Amino acid sequence: MSDCHISSPSYRRKWLPGIFTQVVIASVAGLGLGLLDPGLASRTHWTTDLFLRLIVMAVGPLLFCIVVMGIVGAGSLRAVGRMGIKALVYFETMTTFALVTAVGIGMLVQPGRSIVFAPTAEDAQMVASYARNAQILHEGGITAFVLSLIPRSPTDAFAQANVLQILFFAILFGCCLSLIGEAGAPLVRLIDALSVLFARMMRLIIALAPLGVFGAMATTTARYGMTAIMHLAAFVALYFVVIALFIIIALGGCLRLSGVSPWRFLRYFREELVITSTTTTSDAVLPSVMEKLRRMGVDPQVVGLVVPAGYSLNLDALSIYLGLAVVFLAQATGTHLSAWQMIIMLATALLTSKGAHGVPGVAIVVLAATLAAIPSIPVASLVMLLAVDWFIGIARAVGNLAGNCVAPVVIGAWEGRLDREKMADVLMRD
Repeated sequence: MSDCHISSPSYRRKWLPGIFTQVVIASVAGLGLGLLDPGLASRTHWTTDLFLRLIVMAVGPLLFCIVVMGIVGAGSLRAVGRMGIKALVYFETMTTFALVTAVGIGMLVQPGRSIVFAPTAEDAQMVASYARNAQILHEGGITAFVLSLIPRSPTDAFAQANVLQILFFAILFGCCLSLIGEAGAPLVRLIDALSVLFARMMRLIIALAPLGVFGAMATTTARYGMTAIMHLAAFVALYFVVIALFIIIALGGCLRLSGVSPWRFLRYFREELVITSTTTTSDAVLPSVMEKLRRMGVDPQVVGLVVPAGYSLNLDALSIYLGLAVVFLAQATGTHLSAWQMIIMLATALLTSKGAHGVPGVAIVVLAATLAAIPSIPVASLVMLLAVDWFIGIARAVGNLAGNCVAPVVIGAWEGRLDREKMADVLMRD
């Protein structure tokens, strides 16, 4: 009798904290360990690596199944194409708006005006690897980006966990499966079953999120110390403020136009936001975001296409960072930027940021590629931002995640594929 009572779902819900509470407790515990025993804390990073590896292991197959089933279930390839075009229009509009707004704020506030920076040879050496990666990214241009969408083989896309390549292969696979009709019915049933399987696997993996958060917080605190965590530079503080304003005004406005309460929407994704802010990456919560969007009434086809594409093409917070950073570095190095140079910088930033998802040190690499279009700003000046990149990464990851949570809602409302009654009910209950 006792065993039956312990195993009941109601008992577990009563005594076991939810994932949000577990993540908060893990964050506090990691912070405490980092302060009390930095040596031990620095050796706990394996927990974060374990969590992220498990995510990478399952996210590729799950993403493939979701996109394929979304296309097959759409019934009309014309509908898929129309939705894809609308998504691209939305992505470009939002990232361009974010970039231009960030440049305007940077020129108004002038965060680098009181800094006099003269890069040394040591500084140049420190950012050399980022500059080399940026040169490859920059020289390739749009043709390299297009080619990078196509995997050398399907297995290579999954092995590299390349979201864009998996998305490309899944779209092609789903379109062909839809075209062959009844002959593909056995494959459709198999992929549908695999989708359920990998969704279950992902729920088990997400249960380990507190472990990954604990390791991330402990090692970060051990590395930087409490003083560094509390003492953020003016540029970092400005970036946090701009990201917050963008989320509240721009993304909140989009939600209101779509008939969604921004506050309830934010609360609905609170666990994903905490995990993302602690690990400074939104990749770990991709499956959870997709599942929650479907559960709140966004059409699965919209979710399956828009969210994965947005992870590489809808990087609002990265665009804000690029705009602020270029203005900041120009002011810090005493470089005057003409209107034409600014236009070139904006165009370069919009292009180079599209194909850089998953590149190590992505923000610094893309920034270096952007600076290559304005040679008058010393690339070595990146060392200033390199020193605080982890702190900047918190707001950058949260901003990108927020943008990619909102995008499917906007596209769903635009396409008439948003169950508003279900959405209101889910957001009210959560």
